Amino acid sequence: MFFMKYPTIKISGKGALVMFVCLLGGQKLLAQSSVPLTDLSFFQEPSSNWKLATGVQADLLQDEVLTTKDGNGILVNLPGKKGAKDLYTKSTYGDVDIELDYLVAKGSNSGIYLQGRYEIQLLDSWGVVNPKSGDNGGIYERWDDSKPDGQQGYDGHAPRQNASRAPGLWQHMKISFQAPRFDANGQKIANAKVIYVWLNGVLIQDNVELAGPTRGAMDSKETTAGPLRIQGDHGAVAFRNISITSYDKPHPELANLKYSVYKGGALTNPDYKTLKPESEGNSTILSSNQGKLSNDFLMRYTGTIKVTGAGEYVFKLSVPGGKGVFRINGADAVTADNRGEGKIQLTAGEHPFDIVYAKTVDWAKPALGLTVSGPGVREYLLSDANVSNNDPVDPILINATENTILRSFSDLPGGIRVTHGVNVGSPKLVHYTFDLDKGMIVQVWRGGFLDATPMWHDRGDGSSRVAGSVMYLGKPVPSIEKLSSEQAVWSPDTAGTWYKPKGYMLDNAGQPTFRYMVYGSMVNDASVVIDGGQGISRQITVQNPVDGLFVHVVTANNIEALGNGLYTVDDKSYYIRIDDAGGAKPILRDAGGKQELIIPIKQKLTYSIIF
Repeated sequence: MFFMKYPTIKISGKGALVMFVCLLGGQKLLAQSSVPLTDLSFFQEPSSNWKLATGVQADLLQDEVLTTKDGNGILVNLPGKKGAKDLYTKSTYGDVDIELDYLVAKGSNSGIYLQGRYEIQLLDSWGVVNPKSGDNGGIYERWDDSKPDGQQGYDGHAPRQNASRAPGLWQHMKISFQAPRFDANGQKIANAKVIYVWLNGVLIQDNVELAGPTRGAMDSKETTAGPLRIQGDHGAVAFRNISITSYDKPHPELANLKYSVYKGGALTNPDYKTLKPESEGNSTILSSNQGKLSNDFLMRYTGTIKVTGAGEYVFKLSVPGGKGVFRINGADAVTADNRGEGKIQLTAGEHPFDIVYAKTVDWAKPALGLTVSGPGVREYLLSDANVSNNDPVDPILINATENTILRSFSDLPGGIRVTHGVNVGSPKLVHYTFDLDKGMIVQVWRGGFLDATPMWHDRGDGSSRVAGSVMYLGKPVPSIEKLSSEQAVWSPDTAGTWYKPKGYMLDNAGQPTFRYMVYGSMVNDASVVIDGGQGISRQITVQNPVDGLFVHVVTANNIEALGNGLYTVDDKSYYIRIDDAGGAKPILRDAGGKQELIIPIKQKLTYSIIF
């Protein structure tokens, strides 16, 4: 089946596989329409609680507080006490993808209503261990007033895990929605579906069927299209980078399919007029299940493809165990070695095509696959959905039901591999990875603990993957360095520091304290989960420190000081809070085009990573 490196998802039928491909393809296939936020003209009669800003900030200690900076680019809801109303788009949408950033105030509540009727909940669910349908990223429940108290709500869908960030931090959400379907008489023949919701890089909703509007819908009627609606009367919330992709065109169709299967997969550009096929015939579907050969064969299809709109179309071709080519109008649209992707401009109408699959690797099962996307067309599977999936591996997931430690390689952005990483998991669903080579926390995350499939399946490669919403803390560097001045350059490695890792000790709760020598001093480095699952609190203690020691807290593209020892990092991605610096003053400085936060240390430093 397509894209075998991804986890298995149970599917049935062609439409389901379309969702599978859309969900896991991981690419934006169409130019998305960005919502202009230079004014509010995109929306219907916005009420006074809606405004534009160029900056926004929440208060971690006070409910429903957002402060703004005048300007544009950010849509802000400040509901106040009276007269706050929801916000509706002027345009209406059927099948649609929505991508946006949002930021909630502490204790805030909002929502995105697809077609004005089906709510994806936005809520301050920071630290919730077992999220419900009313939590952040949940699909809100339906409601029946005729039922007894406590039973009116039903058919809600909780997120798979809580991937929510702290109030005042930007969160990223991607929603894919399929409108309900109706016959010629207006009778509903298929329910609406939320194909997926991704929150902060984690899949939290997958192929959820919606039997009807959720509670708070603008009306109880279901239709093929409706406006997008943002809840405005419940809580303070901000949005930016809103993009909408509407799918309002019928998908391309194949016709006049003919196939031929030839023995010998190594054939290149054969003369089909003289080559005798092992089998041939007409077909109603593009499929690898033609003929009896399982290897060393060449399969060719010819036919026509009909598109309703002119524009650029993207095709993906999957030919496991071999090579292939997809041609339209005699031009190569895709060439593939196991898989490939290509773009081609097409006019509206029918176009002749041919597709060749040459299979030569005997351990792979035949599985010809072809998808298409284009103007107003969501990625669609043109080939048989019921083909071999080449035995994909069920993921090997590790849950931290108690304080858990697992050593593995960890891969960071930029091609960085941490080869001596210690992954520390917590039942509070907040976890981190400590790099024993540098004495640094390199990543923190919440939600699921680890996917150990690449480490434990078959021969393995020694690495594990984060199973939750991760925050990377920058390129690994030594945590402690001796500097000649506050502006001296931080070394990228431990050379000259006499750094020697001494392993770790576990306390009675199974939480590690990492120990290492640096400049002849013993360092104890312990991190614990903050109450309420708010993040990680790290305490570094140095015995008999030499003069001039500094702790590297973070290097980032930008760091903003908020006062009282609190900083936001990388455009409000997470917070750093200096809890106890022993009287030392944090230093925020430029470092090679980035910003760096360092702190002198005498004996002890405590700070928190809040996310």
